[in-house]
Amino acid sequence: MILQSLVKYYENLEKQGLVSELGWCHAKVSYAINLSEDGRVLGIQSRKIEEVRGKKTVWLPALVRVPEMVTRSSGIAANFLCDNAKYILGIDKNENDKRVIECYEAAKELHLEILKHAQGRVAKTIMNYFLAWEPQKAKENPSIADNWEELTDGANLIFCLDAEDVQEDMEIQACWRNHLDVASGEVKGICMVTGQKTEISRIHKVIKGIPGAQSSGAALISFNAPSFESYEKTQSYNAPVGRYAEFAYTTALNYLLSQRDYTFSLGDSMVVFWAGNGKKKYQKGFFNAVKPTKDNSKMLRDLFDSLKQDTKVYLEEDDMDPNQIFNILAVSPNAARISVRFFYQNTFGNILNNIKAHYRRLNIVKPIWVEQEYLGIKDMLNATVNQKSNNKSPIPSMAALVMQSILSGTRYPACLYTNVLIRIRAEAGDVKWNQAAIIKAYLIQNYHCLRGDDFVGLNEECTNTAYILGRLFSVLESIQRDANPGIKATIRDRYFNSACTTPAIVFPVLLKLKNSHIKKLERENGGIKVYYEKKITELCGKISEYPKRLSLEQQGQFMLGYYHQQQKKYEKVEEK
Repeated sequence: MILQSLVKYYENLEKQGLVSELGWCHAKVSYAINLSEDGRVLGIQSRKIEEVRGKKTVWLPALVRVPEMVTRSSGIAANFLCDNAKYILGIDKNENDKRVIECYEAAKELHLEILKHAQGRVAKTIMNYFLAWEPQKAKENPSIADNWEELTDGANLIFCLDAEDVQEDMEIQACWRNHLDVASGEVKGICMVTGQKTEISRIHKVIKGIPGAQSSGAALISFNAPSFESYEKTQSYNAPVGRYAEFAYTTALNYLLSQRDYTFSLGDSMVVFWAGNGKKKYQKGFFNAVKPTKDNSKMLRDLFDSLKQDTKVYLEEDDMDPNQIFNILAVSPNAARISVRFFYQNTFGNILNNIKAHYRRLNIVKPIWVEQEYLGIKDMLNATVNQKSNNKSPIPSMAALVMQSILSGTRYPACLYTNVLIRIRAEAGDVKWNQAAIIKAYLIQNYHCLRGDDFVGLNEECTNTAYILGRLFSVLESIQRDANPGIKATIRDRYFNSACTTPAIVFPVLLKLKNSHIKKLERENGGIKVYYEKKITELCGKISEYPKRLSLEQQGQFMLGYYHQQQKKYEKVEEK
């Protein structure tokens, strides 16, 4: 399904002129070698473009349409009309490397073979160059000598004649197409993507742009050892993908990864997403939905509100079809290969509805200083780790699991919930708003023990024992704080973890300690003493028996009750 979706996406991109056709690609090119008709090197032209990144201006290689480039592993394999200086000029920083001459000879042989029947001026220029050029005398050419360091830095080079790139010549393009037809593999089979009988790709092009993978790229489909092969089939013949489908899916995936505005990292994965029709407005809508910020909150509210309509979904001025198929793919690096973390496909409207329901489950009362309306996935993951530690990275596999559950509207992974509880215990019960939101969402979705709208803030009607115990603990802590202004360590630091796991042991002790604090309050503020006694009587009246042990579900309810009661206290202070 992944490959089929990528192939369809490629076809829509090609219609829009955004990607190359079969046999061509877009490569990063830094320099062009200007030739005379007799094949002499007249000069070196820079093809780098200026780009502003932050406060700096940098010069980057230009993306140029060139004949499809080969996937190199270790051997010598030349490209047609676009390659590095080893192949095009036969030069390298290490001037004693004999392999460089072999690279140049391979390129020479390839170009002369492809262009052998050509009669045009441009083609003869290229042939004249390879027949006349002597790599050993390269430094005698002033243009090469002046640009030696830049040329031998591994950058891609192309040829030009009279300021025109040679690959744009019609005769040369015809020669290249003929070469592809002749050189296509003899192995034929049924393509598992298209279902058609065609030439099968032995080696698939690499995928670039995934942090952590090899800089040269990594393969999505590859077989490089007999232990991975079956039925005497070698390399990628074990997963038969036709030449067209292979080119299409690799081109589409590389295009998606190059769109930095519509990709993002999540854990150890890169997430890409696309609409079946190839329109970017769907990518924009999804990106804003899963990457909420303080600035796009109103935009998201309007987007989610428009879901109530049956025909269109609106993001600012863009209207989108909720029935449009939308795809999300998460891939992670694995040495020379990439792994698929997850792939999810559904209609755009259903995906947005699932995200909307997720945010509704997360909705909770927040401290007054919090301006963030929606809790993003990265913020959720950050709630599971110590933000003061050197390593702030959450469990890598958790990220993909969380996102998949949000998109599909299914149960959240247990590791998200347990790691939040562990984090709260490690910080002695300091329940932050994002952690409380996660607990609330998990209890609603996985345990079905809460109604979301009833637990945005404090629910004084709730009779759940664990929730009430959390509220009671908060009240007992408040009594201690009011009785001892400026106290540095409270009962939370000492008793929180045991109170939310073994309340039958701890709460009798806490209620006894409370008596001394109440007496102190009575001497200083009789009114607040009466308030606290009424509150404790009210809460204790709802508890028939202190449980010996609380389950993980109940521990979350305890922490949620504690958080809600704390926020209620701060709310009253703010009102005053």
